[in-house]
Amino acid sequence: MSRYLSTLLMLVILAGLGGYLYLVEFPAKQQEEKREIEQKQLLSFPETTITELSITTAQGLITFKQGAPGKWSIIAPLQADADTREVQALIRALVTGTVTRTLDKQSSTLAAFGLEEPVTTLTIRAGGQQETLSIGDSGPLSNTLYALRASDQRVVLTTLAPKDFINKSLMTFRRKELLRFTQNDVDRVRLTYPTTEIVIANAAKGQPRPAWKITYPVEAEADQNEVRSLMFRLEDLKALGIIDPGPERDTVATTLTTQKVKITLYTAGGDQSVRLYQPDPQSGEAIAQTTSEGPLYRINPVLIKDLTRDLFNFQDKRLLGLDSTEIAMLSVKTRGQQYVLIHQNGEWVLEDQPMMKVTQEAADLFVSRVANLPAEERVLKQSSPLAPYGLLAPSAEFVATGKDGKTVGKLTLGNRGGDLLYATGQRLHGVFQVRPDLLTQIPSRTELLTQAKDGPETKR
Repeated sequence: MSRYLSTLLMLVILAGLGGYLYLVEFPAKQQEEKREIEQKQLLSFPETTITELSITTAQGLITFKQGAPGKWSIIAPLQADADTREVQALIRALVTGTVTRTLDKQSSTLAAFGLEEPVTTLTIRAGGQQETLSIGDSGPLSNTLYALRASDQRVVLTTLAPKDFINKSLMTFRRKELLRFTQNDVDRVRLTYPTTEIVIANAAKGQPRPAWKITYPVEAEADQNEVRSLMFRLEDLKALGIIDPGPERDTVATTLTTQKVKITLYTAGGDQSVRLYQPDPQSGEAIAQTTSEGPLYRINPVLIKDLTRDLFNFQDKRLLGLDSTEIAMLSVKTRGQQYVLIHQNGEWVLEDQPMMKVTQEAADLFVSRVANLPAEERVLKQSSPLAPYGLLAPSAEFVATGKDGKTVGKLTLGNRGGDLLYATGQRLHGVFQVRPDLLTQIPSRTELLTQAKDGPETKR
């Protein structure tokens, strides 16, 4: 009996010890750890509660205010859209920055830490809470800064990086993107030039990836890579400088007489447009305008060339006229051979030797090369005269028949012109130059055929 009582007593003691640890020691330890973390934090409130931020530098005061979640505006010294990424990067640096050492309370030693005249002062507001941090000199280690925290009047050594707080200006925090959009949301793009315009529409609205087609001045397939490149350039169209309304803007505006191009994006959420000017090509200066009364923007003049392309640049430059998957029959004629490939029952065969087995990989690769050969340069907009380019007695000619039995594609290769070949095709009107590789990639009958295992031997 006494043995059971001893065991029971031990269980009671262990339960009491466990309760003490759970109710007293563990909470106390957690509180201590929490206090240590809070002491290392620069700010006493979380990032999500911050609604207003001010930064003062030698250039003056800039104040930001958050409207919708994640959307920041500048409210002083002017009212303008802020570069949200720059503002959030600044806040993130403050929130993740920590205190590595706490010095004595504010004293006459402020000058020793560059805090008597701080390079930057930040005031952060979160509801009814506020903290002010003055940024001083760099610390003894790289990416550290001394700071004075107003809430406790302490000089602290922080993990703040100088690059995040030094040499910041109003331009740093201004919105510099002239257009805001995602490619999938764009219904169409209109490029208006002084004498013409081009309209490119998204034929796959709502799909994971846009598919672009030219709808004006011709109905034509678009060069998907070229249009995507255009859209990326528009996403990256940023101001290098901003000329706000005032005397300087008025003076510059008088020089903007002829636009190089007006770009308009049509989306379900509204239309956006930007006009590009180059009033003095010799100076290289380029100006963008988004509204008639708003700021003018200085931009990289290289963008003028990138964004003023002609119709040929945006067209699908594959000359044959149709995709390889749409070809039911391909006639091949060169100065040394001639044959016809037919696609039937999922395989390629030679028209005049249907029982012989064709190497499918070789045939697929060849047909794909013919179908996808692009024009590199345009020589003439019209397809005549052809004789000077060797296109009346071509070095190679390919005629494609579609699944409906109609001839729907043609590609003709002529003479060399420098490092390229002259060519014409059904998709584009005119004379073009193409890479000459295809001439050496046309397989012979022998290269296409493989002897069937059980078939009779056939002479070429």
